[in-house]
Amino acid sequence: MQLVEALPTDHDAIIALTNRAYRQAEGQTDWKVEDLVAGQRIDASLLADDLAQPGAVLLIARDAVGEHVGHVRLDAGEGGAWYLSMLTVRPDRQDGGLGRAVLEAAEDYARAHGARRMQMSVLHAREALIAWYGRRGYGKTGETKPFPYGDARFGTPTREGLYFEVLEKAL
Repeated sequence: MQLVEALPTDHDAIIALTNRAYRQAEGQTDWKVEDLVAGQRIDASLLADDLAQPGAVLLIARDAVGEHVGHVRLDAGEGGAWYLSMLTVRPDRQDGGLGRAVLEAAEDYARAHGARRMQMSVLHAREALIAWYGRRGYGKTGETKPFPYGDARFGTPTREGLYFEVLEKAL
């Protein structure tokens, strides 16, 4: 799986795919969507803010014909600690190993740029997703982060008490 750095001309497609993949579409009920949060997952303003962070890079996965099939955001941290977020795969291409391939390519990219470990945050109630990452070597650190209630840029929570589990993997 090849990942290429996203260009500003890719941003609209990134926003559309992220929102489609992360939020439950009518009739869609499976472990890959965040039914705990309604509304958008990202917008142009949030994406611009994210990419303005020092060390942030957004990588696009393209298939053999060059079609955008997924993407992932990485943030280079200090001391070899990197942060992975917004791992996204086209919904119609899920369950075929593409998510794993994008994750592994992102880890390879980070490793090639000096990463020694990767962290991410996952909604605590997304047990199947946490288990999926666990099968790929990520473990809970014991650290949690609060959900940004009241910030509509992140969507509207459908219940109280949400928080993020921090997962980590040595690279």
